[in-house]
Amino acid sequence: MTTTAEAGTPRVHPDAGRKDPSPRPRPGRIRRIGLPYLLLLPALVLELLVHLVPMVIGIVMSFKELTQFYIRDWGTAPWSGLDNYRVSVDFDAPVGEALLHSFFVTVGFTLLSVGLCWLIGTAAAIFMQDTFRGRGLLRALFLVPYALPVYAAVITWVFMFQHDNGLVNHVLHDQLHLTDEPSFWLIGDNSFYALLTVSVWKGWPFAFLIVMAGLQNIPRELYEAAALDGAGMWQQIRRITLPSLGAVNQVLILVLFLWTFNDFNTPFVLFGRAAPEAADLISVHIYQASFVTWNFGTGSAMSVLLLLFLLAVTGVYLAVTSRGRRTSRAR
Repeated sequence: MTTTAEAGTPRVHPDAGRKDPSPRPRPGRIRRIGLPYLLLLPALVLELLVHLVPMVIGIVMSFKELTQFYIRDWGTAPWSGLDNYRVSVDFDAPVGEALLHSFFVTVGFTLLSVGLCWLIGTAAAIFMQDTFRGRGLLRALFLVPYALPVYAAVITWVFMFQHDNGLVNHVLHDQLHLTDEPSFWLIGDNSFYALLTVSVWKGWPFAFLIVMAGLQNIPRELYEAAALDGAGMWQQIRRITLPSLGAVNQVLILVLFLWTFNDFNTPFVLFGRAAPEAADLISVHIYQASFVTWNFGTGSAMSVLLLLFLLAVTGVYLAVTSRGRRTSRAR
């Protein structure tokens, strides 16, 4: 017999308290999740059009015998297979020998430029950490070379490097008497130093800006504790500043390396279409091989080889630096 309390108690299904293990996504949640991807879609399409599509076309061109005779309809150029690559890496032939020389010049130029940009930018950023009168104005002046358009900045250096009436020869020869006679800076062996000077002058403010931003994340208490323990300025930089900037320097050096190795605007504006042999960077060399000799197949093959080299260097650099950071954290 059922009591009144039992009769008035509603039956509860055994699974009523359990949650559905696979709830159906709500339409509003789907819209929220899909919105970021929808906003990224225009940038992705532009990236495909501006970078990936020309890169694929360039790779296809590297396998064709594309010369001036087929420039109006490059699709009809005959296939050459790997002939363009064989010509480019045949270092006993004139084309391969010139490419190898340009590669070594570019490597030396890039290492010196990146090293000096990082050194000057880091020193300036550390110096600007202290508060003093006029620091804001000095920071703004430091960023002027980076803010100027490339053409305006480099063309100014072209006038400064002039042989007869340039400012560089006026200071070094006429005022300081460091040279026996005015030097030719835009031709000959001195062109390498002129190019390096312009590259460092133009690039170190970027390193200064990135390092200065990274220094803001280092607690001041670390320096105060190190000073109480008797650590000097150089010990603080070595033990606190540089290790704390490890991740920042990893990205900074990689970006500077890629920008400098691929730099075309600076040597082209500084020297014109034909760069001196001492300053024959590989970007200008590929331009001459493509648009001066009208051998776009060989020029495209050189570009693909350059891309593969930069990808390999980037992969090795990231692997080595990441392993070093994991090892330091384990300690």
